[in-house]
Amino acid sequence: MDQILAQIRASRERYQKELIDFLRIPSISTTPENAGDVRACAEHLRERCAEAGLDNCVIHETARHPIVTAEWRKAPGAPTVLVYGHYDVQPVDPLDLWDSPPFEPVIRGNKLVARGSADDKGQLYIHVKAVEAMLKEKGTLPVNLVFLFEGEEEIGSPNLEPFIREHKELLKADVALISDTAMFGENLPSICTSLKGLTYMELRLKGPNRDLHSGEFGGPVRNPANVICELMASLWDKEGRVAVEGFYDKVVELSAADREDIARLPFDEAAYKKDLEVDGLRPEKGYTTMEHLGSRPTIDVNGIWGGYQDEGAKTVLPSLAGAKFSFRLVAGQRHAEIRALVEKHLKDRIPAGIEAEFIEHHGGEPAMAPIDHPAVQCGAESMEKVFGRKPFFQREGGSIPIVGTFDTLLGIKTVLLGFSLPDCRIHSPNENMDLPNFHRGIETIAWFHQLLPRYLAR
Repeated sequence: MDQILAQIRASRERYQKELIDFLRIPSISTTPENAGDVRACAEHLRERCAEAGLDNCVIHETARHPIVTAEWRKAPGAPTVLVYGHYDVQPVDPLDLWDSPPFEPVIRGNKLVARGSADDKGQLYIHVKAVEAMLKEKGTLPVNLVFLFEGEEEIGSPNLEPFIREHKELLKADVALISDTAMFGENLPSICTSLKGLTYMELRLKGPNRDLHSGEFGGPVRNPANVICELMASLWDKEGRVAVEGFYDKVVELSAADREDIARLPFDEAAYKKDLEVDGLRPEKGYTTMEHLGSRPTIDVNGIWGGYQDEGAKTVLPSLAGAKFSFRLVAGQRHAEIRALVEKHLKDRIPAGIEAEFIEHHGGEPAMAPIDHPAVQCGAESMEKVFGRKPFFQREGGSIPIVGTFDTLLGIKTVLLGFSLPDCRIHSPNENMDLPNFHRGIETIAWFHQLLPRYLAR
């Protein structure tokens, strides 16, 4: 490992330059006008995998954006690791809040600022470079590998599960490895052991057949904008707890040991509020902020619209209004069941004079990786070797639906080794990747592959 680590450290400048080239490609999966960029990004990634020494580097067509796979299977009897990542990125709006163009990467201090730098191109690239360094130095690997990189994660991965079902033999592995989460803080390495599930919905309302004068028609005629506000407000009670009947029925409650583990995390609530520039928080009654963030289900309005939005005033009663909203789910809940409960809750409250259309976007199940799983323990030792301290184990409020899919379809657990930081601003302007963590991440992944056969042999 000394020679491999020396190889990684000697290549840091090159790795950064290559990552910058990767980040320049505007691989926004949700917008049709960027479809060519997404494909170009897949081609770029396939070429980098081949240059790293991987075999069978292939672009697979799907109904929308391509999937890239690559393999190395020259270690008979050794375990196989399935590495997943996504090369697509979120839209960049609002552009005026970026300090520099989102696809013109800039280094500010220790931060590489660009869309996709943390989510997930920068973290995906960690895996390519770790394997490249090991193959370049030793010509072999202690494990077998298959890379699975998709271009649709940010739009719900509609074509990924069908691909996995059709390619189970290609993707057969002993464990999955993903870097698409954040560490608990700077110099505070951590391993995510729990992810929330997700359901994303949209509700569109139609009232009168045209926009109306709010003075001449307001009152007797139902205003869709008023109704959408009433419906969204009905989702919570006065204490902020979700008011949908049956929402909590199958939630797995935290044990005393779970709460002790969460309490060990070095969470500074005052610093958290200061960073967000808010003067108060409202965790669910009976739970701490950290317990609520990682272990309790939530509903949030992600967007709401209706009526006049431009500068100045216009006294209009709009014909149309709508909202987009999502649920984050925890162990015991199933996204299809929760979607049905929420839809019924809202349908029961839609008044006469309003037509409603429900649109289902995407969803996924919650997932957990036991702390005592040998591969999770391998990840912990790998992080400790590089960061010089034992990592914390934390529950994540975000969702990576593929983790549950790997569990159910391939029968494997996933180790979540993430290297971004809480202030990386994913999905926001000025997204960034901590460069020291990028380089430490490459070393950590190399250690993981080196140590894994010993852990799985126990």
